[in-house]
Amino acid sequence: MKKYLLTVAVALGAMVPAVSGAQEKYTFALVPKNMNNPFFDQARDGCKKAEAESNGALECMYIGPGEHGGGDEQVQIVQDLVVKKVDGIAVSPSNAAAMAVALQAAKDAGIPVLTWDSDLLPENQDLRVAYIGTHNYEIGTNLAKLAMQIKPEGGTVCIQSGGAAAANHNERMQGIRDTLSGAKSAASPGDRLTGQNGWTEIDGCPLYTDDDFPRSVQQFEDTMAKNPDLDAFIPTGGFPQFIPDANRAAVGPHKDKIASKDLALVVADTLPVQIDQMKEGLSLGQVGQRPFEMGYKTMMALKDMKDGKAPPADPTYTGLDICTPETADTCIAK
Repeated sequence: MKKYLLTVAVALGAMVPAVSGAQEKYTFALVPKNMNNPFFDQARDGCKKAEAESNGALECMYIGPGEHGGGDEQVQIVQDLVVKKVDGIAVSPSNAAAMAVALQAAKDAGIPVLTWDSDLLPENQDLRVAYIGTHNYEIGTNLAKLAMQIKPEGGTVCIQSGGAAAANHNERMQGIRDTLSGAKSAASPGDRLTGQNGWTEIDGCPLYTDDDFPRSVQQFEDTMAKNPDLDAFIPTGGFPQFIPDANRAAVGPHKDKIASKDLALVVADTLPVQIDQMKEGLSLGQVGQRPFEMGYKTMMALKDMKDGKAPPADPTYTGLDICTPETADTCIAK
């Protein structure tokens, strides 16, 4: 916590009022769920591209919880940003319900807010101007479609998710469950699969990683040890693949099952480190987002609003990339 407070103090202390007569410079905060995460690193890079293209008109402040930070720490960061009166906030809420408290303060202070990657709960979406990012339900839908192509008769399945309170992962889980079952559920995370359309979730699943990558790898190993005949394993994020050496060690013993399609292992996200693993035979499909675009578009949208232009459409979807071993070299949008 001391390290976090020092980081915030340095980052926030760097903000100074614009010099009178000079071009006004906006300070916009891009707040990921956690730092040192290759997915969010791409969003940071998009944010920095917007900063570079602005010719000094905006500063991208990339600030968030530590590698294993959680919702409470992220809420505190946003509350601090409100107190310091940044010009705009773009946040991927780790805990959608908890983040609403901080964003109410931002709205009261007149600070425009965008969500990206993960949105607020429907009842709190008036606290932000718009959501820019993935259609998360569609990630789940496409992961399920890949699994159904591999296992047309259905089977046993384990879904691995992020945090239990993360709206985006719950929406993805609903998309998986609805598509596998063939029936629309009332709300996320959807209705548990108990044989619908031939699909059954095994005991102990879904798994929640809380974005702890080593935990996600261990969960896969434990699940396969207890359920050697599992038909499908579907992570709603790239958690295990983000630590490739550990994931190779865990999945490697099951490469024959994957190759023979006895195990439908399909994973969310399509970062280069993940595509490499798919090419090695460690997954049969990837459904990817475009985090670079999220970081870039949120910054440009905040600047447009501060300049008096129209707000972005709500929602603004950034698209998906569907990859299989056969399309690995051409599946990522350029």
